[in-house]
Amino acid sequence: MNAPIPKAQQADIALLLEGTYPYVSGGVSSWVQQILQAYPQYKFAIVFLGSKREDYAEFRYKLPANVVHFQEHFLYDDLSSPEEPMPVKGNPQDFEKIKKFLRSLETYDESPEARQTILAEILEITQAIRPNGGIPLDDFLHSEEAWNLIRESYQRHCTDPSFVDFFWTVRIMFKPLWLLSEIAENLIPVRILHTVSTGYAGFLGGLLHHQRQLPLILSEHGIYTKERQIDLLKSSWIRDNRNLFQRDPMEVSFFRQMWIQFFEWMGRFCYNAANPIIALYEANRLRQISDGADAERTRNVPNGIRLERFVPLRSMRTATTPPVLCLIGRVVPIKDIKTFIRSMRRIVNKLPQAQAWIAGPTDEDPGYVQECKNLVASLSLQNHVKFLGMQRVEDLMPLVGLVVLSSVSEALPLVILEAQASGVPVVSTDVGSCSQLINGLDEADQALGSCGRIVGIANPEALADASLELLTDSHKWQEASAAGIARVERYYTDDLLFERYRQIYDSALDSSREAH
Repeated sequence: MNAPIPKAQQADIALLLEGTYPYVSGGVSSWVQQILQAYPQYKFAIVFLGSKREDYAEFRYKLPANVVHFQEHFLYDDLSSPEEPMPVKGNPQDFEKIKKFLRSLETYDESPEARQTILAEILEITQAIRPNGGIPLDDFLHSEEAWNLIRESYQRHCTDPSFVDFFWTVRIMFKPLWLLSEIAENLIPVRILHTVSTGYAGFLGGLLHHQRQLPLILSEHGIYTKERQIDLLKSSWIRDNRNLFQRDPMEVSFFRQMWIQFFEWMGRFCYNAANPIIALYEANRLRQISDGADAERTRNVPNGIRLERFVPLRSMRTATTPPVLCLIGRVVPIKDIKTFIRSMRRIVNKLPQAQAWIAGPTDEDPGYVQECKNLVASLSLQNHVKFLGMQRVEDLMPLVGLVVLSSVSEALPLVILEAQASGVPVVSTDVGSCSQLINGLDEADQALGSCGRIVGIANPEALADASLELLTDSHKWQEASAAGIARVERYYTDDLLFERYRQIYDSALDSSREAH
């Protein structure tokens, strides 16, 4: 059971979290716990946004004592309408604001003038949907004006999807904005805002910034709009009622494109309000700028780890490198566990004693977990591939020869830093900051050497060969181990992380005092 949820009257910092801490374990949530524990002098309020209540079980983390307020909201609960809703007319002038924005989602105009126009339209909508604003939620759900708005938009793009699907999609897309407006209106007094993504949490941050004139800090571990775009392009719930011969396979359907545009504009609304806008590494900072962030507001603050946890593990290793490859992470498609499993068939053919350990939670996508286990069986790897469930990293590192990441998307994985600090080389796909972490960023960093190998996405042969190269050559293994230790100690300690965020928090708090 979860501990009693704290409810305070005020706090220093409001953390706005979407789909992560404290319900989901992993890199972002571990980082949030780090931040909370690093600044006991600040009182934190946490606003958690989830999809549906049924998607979340128990807390995965114990809230520190300086979390004085916690509230949670579920964006897609209670989407159904009453059986006999009361008919309402709706205010045409106020609905014109939503109509303008919906038309913007239908088009793709990247000019600076269009961007400013749409940001102004979003601000108008935020005022209209405030409690006691011009458009009550019931009007959006049940009014004649709302019906006409959705019908007219569909008629402009009637090839896909069916009208029923389109009708419910527009409702699902926009309805959470009323909940976010209500949250913003009723949140306890805070001095500064810190959102750990764009999306709905970032939109809430933008609302609070504009309504209360509070400083907003944005930290993006991954690029939310990019991740949502991947999800939307792969999603099966977005239907297209055209048959196979009517569709252009290279075309992104209007339905999907509208969702993508929606998340892009929520991201720009947050970028427009936030300062600073923080990325974990340089490639993502440049992506933020291309997505609409003001370059002068952007900066990099990489993750950091507590070296004291891992330094003792180096002396606990055996003299010879154990032929154990360990993937530490959730068993979900984005980690591409199947490519790791397929690579093991090639590895075991050449190194029969090799073992693969998959250490991470298996409850997020049971269907995918079963597919992975079926793949293990089909490749006759039952004696070589083990699903360990959640494990302490400190228990694993002295026992493994390599840490492996086969992911199709990452930001700045803490597990690579943990492996480096433990002296364990890493083989990773070329995603996120992994190449930077393994091979170095600038000339001084690269001079430290490579602490592993980088391979392409979904390439089990390359993953296997890179792993075998390190496992079978003790000199290369030792070089990679030493390079990883040097890199993490110079660039990626938690002391550096905490000092950077202390300066950011202090600056924002000073700014808040001056403004109020």
